[in-house]
Amino acid sequence: MDTTQTINIQKEAEKLKDYFSPKIVSEVNNEYVKLAKIKGEDIPWHNHENEDELFYIINGNLLMEIENQPNFTMKTGDLYVVPKGINHRVSSSEDCLIMLIETKSTKHTGEIITPITKSIDNQKY
Repeated sequence: MDTTQTINIQKEAEKLKDYFSPKIVSEVNNEYVKLAKIKGEDIPWHNHENEDELFYIINGNLLMEIENQPNFTMKTGDLYVVPKGINHRVSSSEDCLIMLIETKSTKHTGEIITPITKSIDNQKY
């Protein structure tokens, strides 16, 4: 990954094949910048014990569910940080393109392993 060149988000998004399968497009300090397509409800409830997780909606709407809080819908241009240790899950009834900024150690679905869980190596192009 060459982080010294301009990255076109739309061109990178066109490379995304599967829903709920983040791909690393860049890095800054100890953080990965990832893109993911969301559609459906496949992500399990999970948390990241030691890492915050930033969600930025590039296109579409994303239902954010935070344990013991009212659900809310994020729209194009919205940004939200899920604090470390907070149970959450996301879904979307239509195609949604998101950017995630996560510490390099952040596991896709925390300690919860499901058929959609991707290792960090599987998140690299």
